Amino acid sequence: MAAVICGSLAFDTIMGFEGRFAQQILPDQLHILNVSFLVPALRRDFGGCAGNIAYSLRLLGGTPLPMATVGSDGAGYLARLRELGISTEFVREVQDSYTAQAMIMTDRDNNQITAFHPGAMMQAHVTRIQARPDIKLGIISPDGRDAMLQHAQQMHAAGIPFVFDPGQGLPMFDGRELAGFIEQASWVTVNDYEGKMLGERTGWSEAEISRRVQGLVVTLGGEGCEVWVGGERTRVPAVKAAQVVDPTGCGDAWRGALLYGLEQGWPLARCAELGNKVGSIKIASRGPQNYTLAGL
Repeated sequence: MAAVICGSLAFDTIMGFEGRFAQQILPDQLHILNVSFLVPALRRDFGGCAGNIAYSLRLLGGTPLPMATVGSDGAGYLARLRELGISTEFVREVQDSYTAQAMIMTDRDNNQITAFHPGAMMQAHVTRIQARPDIKLGIISPDGRDAMLQHAQQMHAAGIPFVFDPGQGLPMFDGRELAGFIEQASWVTVNDYEGKMLGERTGWSEAEISRRVQGLVVTLGGEGCEVWVGGERTRVPAVKAAQVVDPTGCGDAWRGALLYGLEQGWPLARCAELGNKVGSIKIASRGPQNYTLAGL
């Protein structure tokens, strides 16, 4: 069984700020914000939601099919995916653009500031989704606006059950559009901040959203997550990490585990338990795709 993973492939430039953002940004001076951060630690990693989710799902033994775009500088990423045994048949190269780039700065409290250049990702909508016997599942993760809208419609039309995972792409859509995603999706997953925004824009509570899909999961970082099914909430506790090194890509690692569990036909709470375990392993490694699951 294969899972189509719609989202970005990106290069992540990850910088470590040894102080706290809260001590550098003055709330009463935001209208004239002009700050500079010294970042002694810097690394460049393979990232992007589609790549990170595919990496997690592949580690667990699943069959990810990332549907994404790379630019003229993306040959190395394509080679890496193939080395990992991840198909690139739905990854399109756009020669007159750069691969998406994320510049991520993390402070000592694991707060993050991110600048994102979409690049080739803005052409992701050109690739279409069609029904295929081996494709049984999908996920709509942050991507170009048109791609998210069109791929959700195409998955729904093809009868492919999918997870709606708006992430940082959520602010691009109004309440009507978000309601449309939910009505087409089988599952919804958000973090607690995104969950509040989703509720405000649609006017639906977590319980109401969960009644419109097979299930809703609200992740709570180090506090675990809440699983909503049929209007009923179940709290799934966090798994304590061996150490907290880098939160970049933890949510994507969690979502790869979610897809794996759904592929196996598990209840949503069991999928979330696995997600919490994988997330706790990922956070102990730097970068979004450098961890292993040997101890799982």
